[in-house]
Amino acid sequence: MNGNEWRKSFDHCPHRPPRLLLPAVITIPVRMPDPAASGYDVLIGRGALDTLPRVLVAAAPAAYYALIVDSNVAALHGERVLSGVRATGTRADAFTFPAGEASKSVAEWSRLTELLLGAGAGRDACVIALGGGVCCDLAGFVAATCLRGIPCVHLPTSLLAMVDASVGGKTGIDTPQGKNLVGAFHPPRVVVADPDVLSTLPEPELREGLAEALKHGAIADAVYLEETVRDIDSIVTHRSAALDRLVVRSVEIKAAIVAADPFERGVRATLNFGHTIAHGLERLTGYRMKHGHAVAVGMVVEAAIGEAIGVTAPGTADAIREAVIRAGLPSSVPAGTDAAALIEATASDKKARSARVRYALLARAGVSAQDPSGGWTFEVPPDPATRVLARLTA
Repeated sequence: MNGNEWRKSFDHCPHRPPRLLLPAVITIPVRMPDPAASGYDVLIGRGALDTLPRVLVAAAPAAYYALIVDSNVAALHGERVLSGVRATGTRADAFTFPAGEASKSVAEWSRLTELLLGAGAGRDACVIALGGGVCCDLAGFVAATCLRGIPCVHLPTSLLAMVDASVGGKTGIDTPQGKNLVGAFHPPRVVVADPDVLSTLPEPELREGLAEALKHGAIADAVYLEETVRDIDSIVTHRSAALDRLVVRSVEIKAAIVAADPFERGVRATLNFGHTIAHGLERLTGYRMKHGHAVAVGMVVEAAIGEAIGVTAPGTADAIREAVIRAGLPSSVPAGTDAAALIEATASDKKARSARVRYALLARAGVSAQDPSGGWTFEVPPDPATRVLARLTA
């Protein structure tokens, strides 16, 4: 898909989200041109979880529901959601895993899969993922692989999951060699995003989710980027209108991109802006660095790399850095980070080709860069990346 075709398809996504007349639920369709990919709806609205029984019956009917939820979210929302699932009149069980990135492992995937099979899950079962980005990836991968694939429903409970991880059908687990290197494309049957649940989210985690929202603006909508920065105080204090607008607009942007390229053969790579460096930082820190923090730093670094190699307009990196700082997120590589080791850690990134690191870069704020051959990633030699890292290390 060339740049003009992509931008034409993106124009179908309205610049301004529909007004939320709470507790109305907005439906954002994700419709795929590829017959091998399944379409689905993202439902967004306060109180949307109260519609869960009829949503499941309509979008994901099953003989058995397996609710997969992390230990933190289980204590906050597990009983309410499990009761809603059982209100369908269908057998349902909840399976809990320890909260945190460490659970995106072969061991935890295997344990959960065996629990589902032991509970009698068949091809007519459905996995319901209740939680943040880790849960979306882990539970989605369990669904993608159990019995060669059973349906999945996402109920995101973090801002990062609502605006990013729950939409697009990417699932996966981490390995010692890198993040998300084992996974599958497995679109959900439906996504139900209820911003009311964000009231239980600590402010630092809400700010972490802002990194992906800023990324969406940076790659596709400069006005949305500016509006997000302007509204940050309202967003982090849970003022409904600003927070709801952010969730809706980010989902619109991501839905348009993944609908145009469901299997990341082209423009979907733009969603990886900031993520080459981010995944390297996560790997280098043993996944102790939060994903949103790593993405924030990654966007600043990669915008500067883009400027250094002449792909990104001058001044873009400063604008991204200011947005990240305004969001209360880290804007520099942690002190003591070895630049050469970080570059080496990025070599395992999924975009690498022939062991050469590739980056999704910006043309300018709000516009992704496309290379002369029509691709959406750029090979960057180690030298300019190392120089930028040296300059942007705290």
